[in-house]
Amino acid sequence: MTSRKVTVFGSTGFLGRRVVQHLLDHGFEVRAASRHPERGAQVFRNRSSGLEVVRADVGDDRSVIGAVAGAFAVVNAVSLYVERGSDTFRSVHVEAAARVAQHSRGSGVQRLAHVSGIGADAQSHSSYIRSRGEGESAVRAAFAEATIIRPGVMFGPGDAFLIPLTKMLRMFPVFPMFGRGQTALQPAYVEDVGEAIARCFDAPEPGMIYELAGPNTYTYKELLQTICNYLDIRRVLAPMPITVWKMLAAAAEFLPASPVTSNQVELMTKDNVASGRHPGFDTLGIEPRGIEIVLAPARRGD
Repeated sequence: MTSRKVTVFGSTGFLGRRVVQHLLDHGFEVRAASRHPERGAQVFRNRSSGLEVVRADVGDDRSVIGAVAGAFAVVNAVSLYVERGSDTFRSVHVEAAARVAQHSRGSGVQRLAHVSGIGADAQSHSSYIRSRGEGESAVRAAFAEATIIRPGVMFGPGDAFLIPLTKMLRMFPVFPMFGRGQTALQPAYVEDVGEAIARCFDAPEPGMIYELAGPNTYTYKELLQTICNYLDIRRVLAPMPITVWKMLAAAAEFLPASPVTSNQVELMTKDNVASGRHPGFDTLGIEPRGIEIVLAPARRGD
């Protein structure tokens, strides 16, 4: 191998910043590509050795070509959870993903890791889930040996999942659930996912699909009860029909910062667990950690 440089798109995001750190720990040189490089300079202010922060937009061909030039590998960790204007699930998860794959192939990149999600399905009625599935197909069409990374719902410091739930359970004695809280989840620790992506570039076989799910499976109600037990608090977990959630989400999406979106409600009607048909953390020599690693500091009030 003549180069150990890896370009990471979405490098300042929740997962992307962890990918950068684990790649550096593994001895790779990293080009952290972001639409907002000033954020990168702040996020990585203590990791200057082997790191280059550049401005890049996955929606622009010239920008992508410049960012992948000379790289051994590329990680696309760009994701979208709320559609705003021209930033749609299709434009980000399908069109931009295909653009990164096409230019990576055209620039001689040897390895590509595309971050998708457990449950990605091009036939889904959910526009988010469908775009994830279509994105995988578009990436593979452009870069046949791309590695597909499918994490479960991710948690960790600063997440948009477990930390907000913990805060809300502290605040409200009665907590409304999505439906009866029977959706199954297998949460994955974001640091474990970042480490897995770093390790996949040293794996002998490219082109794998990895389903990265945590060690425990919960129903949504069980997850809430586990959090309550860990924090030593009692809460009434009240079922709320999905139809009511959908109406609330539709109204909330007109707000500048929507507390819940129609997409989130839709996702909570689908189980988010590993299928068992693809390798996971164990194949990469990783023992995944459970939600306790985040709940322990929360219990102490850290």
